[in-house]
Amino acid sequence: MSAFFKRQLADYVEYHRDPLNCAMHVFGIIALFFAATLPLSLVPIHALGAHTTLAPLLALPVLVYWLMLDAAIGAAILASAVVLLSAAAFVADHASLAVLWSVTVTLIILGIGFQVIGHRVFERRQPALVDNPSHLLLGPMFVMTKLFIALGLRRDLADIIQTVPPPSSSRERQAGPLPRS
Repeated sequence: MSAFFKRQLADYVEYHRDPLNCAMHVFGIIALFFAATLPLSLVPIHALGAHTTLAPLLALPVLVYWLMLDAAIGAAILASAVVLLSAAAFVADHASLAVLWSVTVTLIILGIGFQVIGHRVFERRQPALVDNPSHLLLGPMFVMTKLFIALGLRRDLADIIQTVPPPSSSRERQAGPLPRS
């Protein structure tokens, strides 16, 4: 799946060149994942002697997908997901329904807001998932890949992820990117 992941990542990167948009995505993706898991953490599941909630069960398929795309990056996302799922379970166990739903709605608004502002203000283009809905699943992989590269762990993906700031004026945008020297 490595070649497939690299192709998908290269396509995704075209919509995420601006570092500020990328920063907005870090917060937006975390907020949206946490918001999705909060209400699902209220639904207990008891099967085969195991006790869990609907949150990890519904997260499992996408976690497996991310592991299949790239084992190391997928494992890092899995570790992050365990932390977020544990936090969601803690909130679900200790907060009232009103607080839980207030936090969920607030995080959804903030998460979507971060994504929209990132694309409208910093990229000046529509989100990648408008053109390709599968990009919804690539956001966490992109963010974790950027972290791995920043830590010097995945030089093989650095050429794909290299960000070039968008042109600063409309005239430069019409002319296209400057040639690299």
